[in-house]
Amino acid sequence: MSPVLREAQPAALLPCCQPPRAPRAQKAVRAGRIGAGLRVLDASWYPPQERNARQEFRERHIPGASFFDIEECRDKSSPYDFMLPSEAHFADYVGRLGVGNDTHVVVYDGDELGTFYAPRAWWMFRVFGHREVSVLNGGFKNWVKEGHPVTAELSQPAPAVFKAKLDKTLLKTFEEMMENVGSKKFQVVDSRPAGRFQGTELDQGLESGHIPGAVNMPFSTFLTESGHEKSIEEIQQMFREKKVDLSKPLTATCRKGVTACHIALAAYLCGKPDVAVYDGSWSEWFHRAPPQYKVTEVKRSKG
Repeated sequence: MSPVLREAQPAALLPCCQPPRAPRAQKAVRAGRIGAGLRVLDASWYPPQERNARQEFRERHIPGASFFDIEECRDKSSPYDFMLPSEAHFADYVGRLGVGNDTHVVVYDGDELGTFYAPRAWWMFRVFGHREVSVLNGGFKNWVKEGHPVTAELSQPAPAVFKAKLDKTLLKTFEEMMENVGSKKFQVVDSRPAGRFQGTELDQGLESGHIPGAVNMPFSTFLTESGHEKSIEEIQQMFREKKVDLSKPLTATCRKGVTACHIALAAYLCGKPDVAVYDGSWSEWFHRAPPQYKVTEVKRSKG
């Protein structure tokens, strides 16, 4: 693994499949040298009543960056939020952002935690076969805090040809998750806050709880107070404490397939690149799974 990931340098990039390129990409991002070989994408999303991600991007972003709109790059026919688009949809969308199959992609977002939606964009590229993709450690808030340049100038990247091929090993369906409740072929880690996992708090309007056999590791616990990713040693210890074996198959889940990608990213940093994500997550499980497959602490206490 690239030393740049271990040193936790300011504005460091988290994983890409060819680590020797990461230091060069870092320098290029800092210097604003964005082009056909390197694209920076702002993958911010916020509840509309709280913040306007696209407007904030127009006002201030990393020079040369483009806006990756997760509302546009999704399956709009699905009743569930942010489900993966088709191969053709994804290829067309990122191609219009100037991303080709040889492009090194760097994703970030502006969340106050440091990173929230960027790991989802990172995973989307990976699940569609693209391995040269990194996450900006610490996100936009630390980019600004460290004094790196920002701009309101909008870039117009030249369109590129991107060929997407879905990697089904990084994706789990409802049917596979149902089968696993009995077979236990793979471990399941849920990244939601403890109250939602336990069923003691509403989960964005839904009754909460979790999939039988799942382990809870809230995504925010992988981040430091400054919003950077914790060290590899700390992350490994976190998995050990939860008795999650990184040498065995692992699937991540959450509310809508977003923060689950933090689990995949954390495991990747520990040398495990094959964590799958249950795309429908709790929003699908709640509506489709039978009652006995929804575990809640509230029901236990009443029983």
